[in-house]
Amino acid sequence: MEITEVKITLREEPKLKAFANVIFDNEFVVRGIKVIEGQNGLFIAMPSRRGKDGQFRDIAHPINNEMRQRLEKAVIDEYHRVLEGKSTEAVEETKDIE
Repeated sequence: MEITEVKITLREEPKLKAFANVIFDNEFVVRGIKVIEGQNGLFIAMPSRRGKDGQFRDIAHPINNEMRQRLEKAVIDEYHRVLEGKSTEAVEETKDIE
């Protein structure tokens, strides 16, 4: 299974840095993956729903560690690319004002 597209929506919250939608094989999408700033850096949290017992359970998630690592790397790499693009745009807008 290949990750064919990652779309990032930035957030301006202390720990929640972004949401990601990931398309697999140009055929299947998982929406609502969170990019979280933790004590040891960025990580992803899969979309979840609260059960009747009050506990949160992932709606969709990787079955093995290899897929989780590939997914996390793809999402975090795209998050960094979007951040770099945003910084570049802010610098260009500032130059236009001067």
